[in-house]
Amino acid sequence: MLKISVLHANMSQVFPYPSQIVVTCFPKQSPWLAQEIEALGFKIESQSITEVEVNGFMDDCLKLNMFLRTAGRVLFQIRRFRAKNADELYRELSKIPWEEYFDTDDYFSITSYVKNDTITDDRFANLRAKDAIADRFVKKTGKRPDSGSDRDGAVIHLYWKEDKVRVYFDTSGQTIAKHGYRKIPGKAPMIESLAASAIIASNWDRKSTFVNPMCGSGTLAIEAALLATNTAPGLFRENFGFMHINGYSEDSWQGYIRLAELQRKNQLDFKIIASDLSSSAVTAAKMNARTAGVDHLIDFQVCDFRETEIPEETGVVMFNPEYGERLGADKDLEEIYSAIGDFFKQQCKGYMGYVFTGNLDLAKRIGLRTKRRIEFYNAKIDSRLLEYELYAGTRKEK
Repeated sequence: MLKISVLHANMSQVFPYPSQIVVTCFPKQSPWLAQEIEALGFKIESQSITEVEVNGFMDDCLKLNMFLRTAGRVLFQIRRFRAKNADELYRELSKIPWEEYFDTDDYFSITSYVKNDTITDDRFANLRAKDAIADRFVKKTGKRPDSGSDRDGAVIHLYWKEDKVRVYFDTSGQTIAKHGYRKIPGKAPMIESLAASAIIASNWDRKSTFVNPMCGSGTLAIEAALLATNTAPGLFRENFGFMHINGYSEDSWQGYIRLAELQRKNQLDFKIIASDLSSSAVTAAKMNARTAGVDHLIDFQVCDFRETEIPEETGVVMFNPEYGERLGADKDLEEIYSAIGDFFKQQCKGYMGYVFTGNLDLAKRIGLRTKRRIEFYNAKIDSRLLEYELYAGTRKEK
């Protein structure tokens, strides 16, 4: 892996200590997030269904925001304390030297997770937190910074469970689960971090054919191309939460941009194929791929999925068909799922087949025995990535 020197400028002066870094994700994605974080050289301290924890410096948050594909937010802890009620929360937050972390001319917002018996509405906790920070500024500087709900400036995250409080800077700001290239989402799209997690979970080697029939807005095919070319998702973003914290160095961030660009490939020696029956969906997918800079690497086809080109080489064929909950009655989809099974058996021999679905009853129509059933959530839908080994020779069916 290419390495260059990244400047550790003023961030280390404002935050001269390592701290807990919590990287969040959607439920069930943490195994693949942990895999990514370890590949970046971090040691995993703990892991749960929705987050992975490491220790590091504020500057490490820039690296994580640049390179992570499966994450939601990167949180840097600045203080922990105990508070039984809102008055104690206000008092403790008032002790934090906020004026050292951002300026009165800056804008800040509060996000929170609150589970405290004295609080019936999270918004009240947020309001008390905002008041504590603003009043501290007035006391120290005579001015108060603007605040609101937008995450375009400094973002402070409050974790308050029972009497335990953890205060973080959300160094991502807007979620990094969205990678920034998808300008035309299509209907019921798969969010980018979930698509990347599904592909990583498939163990695709990133050197062989990747086929995505029924591609919709193209997210799976685009994420496959970004993985194969080692394109960092942070390259598509211009604004992060860490950019609004005192000590942020543009030179340091430019160092990570240069590193990401040096590692990026421009060409592939295998095919990535995406097809859809809808010409408008394929048009949208092409535009999204162009924004991501990978449109020249994906062979887009307007056709029924059964007519999708399957090269003689081996690789991965991955579907994300409709589930029924959102887009139509299950009975209308039974034929499609059955046809996916026939397509796998007849045209994808030698490949690994995958179907991402939130409807396991429909998945039974595929008619093949699964090799793995990998748990995910798509929004609030309990979903599975079903893996099928599609033997090139004859196979005894159950």
